[in-house]
Amino acid sequence: MITIKSEREIELMKVAGNIVYRTHQYLKPFVKEGITTKELDRLAEEFIRSQDATPSFKGYGGFPGTICTSINNQVVHGIPGKRKLKNGDIVKLDIGACYKGFHGDSAWTYAVGEISEEKKYLMEHTEKALYEGLKQIKPGARIGDIGHAIEEYAEAHHLGVVKELVGHGVGTTVHEDPEVPNYGKPGTGPILKEGMTIAVEPMLNLGTADVYILDDDWTIETDDGKPSAHYEHTVAVTKDGYQILTGE
Repeated sequence: MITIKSEREIELMKVAGNIVYRTHQYLKPFVKEGITTKELDRLAEEFIRSQDATPSFKGYGGFPGTICTSINNQVVHGIPGKRKLKNGDIVKLDIGACYKGFHGDSAWTYAVGEISEEKKYLMEHTEKALYEGLKQIKPGARIGDIGHAIEEYAEAHHLGVVKELVGHGVGTTVHEDPEVPNYGKPGTGPILKEGMTIAVEPMLNLGTADVYILDDDWTIETDDGKPSAHYEHTVAVTKDGYQILTGE
């Protein structure tokens, strides 16, 4: 069921989203060669809890970490552990925070030291694809309009669109209806209405769109071993467009 949030509920989601945004900003200086993903996870948990919030992902479906840390060819859901970041890596940090029963959810891709031109290209155009999708959001538009815009942009830039993973509604749970695919046909899918809150999150690959899941039942990697990027914002549908909730 797709829920419409009240003004008060959206205000609480703004607080949750801002905590997520500030957690990203807090972690950025630590994203450098030599740090382990487990250390980043610890820092994130400490920061989120210091803001009177709780980590949305910890224990969700049995996930052991506070944040998802996915390196290079890992697409999403990387489990924090002993692996150290290296110069030339890209790492996706997916962060969720719950404040007074409402969630914010945002992912961003970060460069570790000096990265290749290919990885810079991937990051630039995956981030741009996110905003191409967001541009479609307004009352009366459809979910398919968002996915189509992302897919069209990705294909124009020769990037693989992961189809097994999608964006989603956000609210009192971190994943709600509707699903928000990164592909689709314009004019199809649920109609967007003022007060809906959704996470739009293109996951694009430098090579094939195909992915597989590791034996840990969480980490998803590209089939061809090429890098993947991930950018995500939680937004509210407003009377004349959208508002990003996981920002300043």
